[in-house]
Amino acid sequence: MSAALETHGLGRRYGSHWALQGCTLEIPRGSVTALVGPNGAGKTTLLRLAVGLTRPSAGSVRVLGLDPHAEAAEALPRVGFLAQEHPLFGSFTVAEMLRVGRELNPSWDDEAARARIAELDLPLKKKVRSLSGGQRAQVALTLALAKRPELLLLDEPVASLDPLARREFMQSVLEAVAERELTVLLSSHILADLERVCDHLVILAAGRTQLAGAIDEIVASHRLLTGPRDEAEDVARLHEVVRASHVERQTTLLVRANGHVYDARWTVHELDLEEIVLGYLGQDAARRREAVSA
Repeated sequence: MSAALETHGLGRRYGSHWALQGCTLEIPRGSVTALVGPNGAGKTTLLRLAVGLTRPSAGSVRVLGLDPHAEAAEALPRVGFLAQEHPLFGSFTVAEMLRVGRELNPSWDDEAARARIAELDLPLKKKVRSLSGGQRAQVALTLALAKRPELLLLDEPVASLDPLARREFMQSVLEAVAERELTVLLSSHILADLERVCDHLVILAAGRTQLAGAIDEIVASHRLLTGPRDEAEDVARLHEVVRASHVERQTTLLVRANGHVYDARWTVHELDLEEIVLGYLGQDAARRREAVSA
């Protein structure tokens, strides 16, 4: 079975600036994948390319086996997309927004949409502009889900929400995944939310894929090593060093281990997902500082 989203050498250039470059990844069908990276890493660009809102400058992107730009009529009805700003018409009522969804989407499930709005206790006659941020996010999610997508792309959907609204939104996503065959790619800076709901991870930095895989496997393969500074090169020959920090005689290494670390000279510590992500993002920040100073 093909991946839900697949890219090879994907790039998008604006003038002389590459917002995304050499991005290669696969999002497995049925997964809930976290897409993380610093501002400017290319996360939104990747999602816009995936829904055909912009064309690649290099490489290719396939969504459910289809080209989202050249085969948009076949691909896009099967994809739900929710942007950070939750684009809704403020002067419309909730009922009118549902009618817009029904008119624009041939696979629209009106019964499910109305049932979800009722479950959320949102009055159909209430105007969108009078809703709270969390309520607007839920209406936007309802519109995305009611088109019955196979792939749901969420671009920072909870960035502006309070903790309770974020938790309720994430719970709604999990319920949708449990109810149907749905693949989700979720971009967010809030790592605690992602770790709770996601089973796969993609880290983007400097417009490129830095790490991609199942979260369980990623956590199992990364370790923090503390040991003698003059032995760091021996570790680098066996394992991928993600980030290193040094004091006079001691080195601390975040490594992607190639098997178990058997060396009495090194103290081995397990890591959680947040520590791993921050290690990769710290590596990217260090590279950018070096480029500026060069």
